[in-house]
Parts: sequence; C-alpha cells; structure tokens
Amino acid sequence: MQQRFLGNSGLRVSALSLGTMSWGTTSDEDQCRELLKSYLGAGGTVLDTAISYGEGSSEAILGELIGDVVARPEVVLVSKAGIERRDGQRMVDCSRRGLLAGLDASLARLGTDYLDLWLAHTWDPHVPLDETLAALDYAVDSGRVRYAGVSNYAGWQLAKAAQLSENPLVANQVEYSLLSRTVEAEVLPAAEDAGVGLMCWAALGRGVLTGKYRGQIPSDSRGASERWGTYVEPYLSGKPSRITEALITAAKGLDRSPSDVALSWLVERPTVATAVIGPRTSAQLEALLAGSLEPLPSQIVSVLDEVSA
Repeated sequence: MQQRFLGNSGLRVSALSLGTMSWGTTSDEDQCRELLKSYLGAGGTVLDTAISYGEGSSEAILGELIGDVVARPEVVLVSKAGIERRDGQRMVDCSRRGLLAGLDASLARLGTDYLDLWLAHTWDPHVPLDETLAALDYAVDSGRVRYAGVSNYAGWQLAKAAQLSENPLVANQVEYSLLSRTVEAEVLPAAEDAGVGLMCWAALGRGVLTGKYRGQIPSDSRGASERWGTYVEPYLSGKPSRITEALITAAKGLDRSPSDVALSWLVERPTVATAVIGPRTSAQLEALLAGSLEPLPSQIVSVLDEVSA
C-alpha cells in the first residue's frame, strides 16, 4: 500500500487508514483481530480510534491486540479526545482538563506511553482556542504525543488554529467523499496553505458508494440498524443516488469495483493524505483491499467531478 507524508510533516501514513469506530459495538474482539491482520498484511499502517468510539471499547480492544498481533513501533496509532459518549449522550469538552484527562485514559486503554498522532475531535465553542491548542502543545512537549492535529474543523477554524499553535498542526480529519465535497470550498485551501494533511472519514459516503444500497437496504447493514440508520439515510436518495449510479457506470467501464474507483478519486485530491475506511467484517475489508488505488483516467475524473460538484 502506498505510503505518503501527512501534510508538511515527516510522518508517513498509508493511503488507507483502518477506522475502528465499530470496534466493541458491532465488531467483537475476534472479528477485530482478523480485520487488523488483513489490513496489516496489505501494507496498511494507520490505526484510527477515539475515546468516544464504543465509550472506550475501541481503544481497549486495540490495546489488547497491539503487541500481540503487531509490534507497537510498526503502526501509526491515532486517537482523538474532546468528544465522549456517556450513557448514550454526546458531550464535548476540549478544555485543557478534558483533553489531557482523555489522553491519559487513551494511553491506559491502548497500553502504550505515546500516540503517533493525537487530534482534538471537534471545535468547542465554549472553550478558548488558545486553551485547546495549549493542551495539544503540552502533549507533544511532554513526549506523550508525537504529532498533533484537529478534526472536523471548518476552514477559518483550521487557519486560526494553525496560526496560533506552538507546534505545527499536521492533520485535520474531516468527512470527504464523492458524496460530501463541502470541504473543498474552504477547508482544503486552508489545509493547503497551512501545510496540513487531510484524513478523510466516511471516505465511501457512509458505505453508500460501495453500491450495496442500490434499490434496497441490506438487513445486516448500518442503514438498517436503529443506531446507524439516520447516519446513512441522507445519502440514500436524490443527488447522492445519481452520483452513486455514475460511479458504478464508471467502475464497470474500468473493470474495477465502485469502492476502488471512489477511493482512488479521493486519495488523489489535493492535501489528502489518507482515507479512513471502517469495515465491520473481514469480507468487507478484503473487498476494499483488493482494489488497486491506481490513478483514474483524466476523463473519468472529470465526469465524476462534474456529477458530484
């Protein structure tokens, strides 16, 4: 799998990152072990988690597997703090106290004394930006974090944070796919100007760009679940459906899978360093890893750009 630098930093990341949002909820430890083995076997290096994923269960499972399945120095371990879920309630706290407490908890669950990359999970309008950045800087200066960044920051927020941060911010993790291109208006130019790399979550349009939702919602899919149905629903009709059909047509013409074409389009976008994929089963991951991620013909890129603009 191709390796590239994250922004202007010296941190190398694989073109595809393994997202673990479902670990400990819809994927048990045995399934997670197989997912990790397959991903590493294909040359992947980036493991992406957060304190909010499964209320800590994602990090806990990763902590059990790292050292057993793979040596700690062989992976780029990424976690996020600032959002927690307690009893199903979403809580945002990007204060110095909240972030550093979250970092301590992450390190304990992951069974490591450092993170390769640590992100403030979201913008907190109730906390001064200087305070949030001071927590990121302290984590880097103390050696518990190698690189720091942010997640879900708008363009102006990223530009301001990059200007004020003592240590260079190297990443902004945002939703970006053929079905969600709003980041191109302001976030992408701000990232390019600041030398920040984009890590793209929901790179497959919340699963819709695989084509599995055409004409139906599979009973074993996220779209059919009570918990995740509202997450997928916005991409199941209207313009997203037309974009998906155009993608499938292009994929047939190239004799490639829709997922491969969608990911290949994404990883060649300016400032994009890695696409975060979140398969729940080994079969889903194997299908994604079977893709070539080869650059698309310019004519295909133009058509996909136009239909998804």
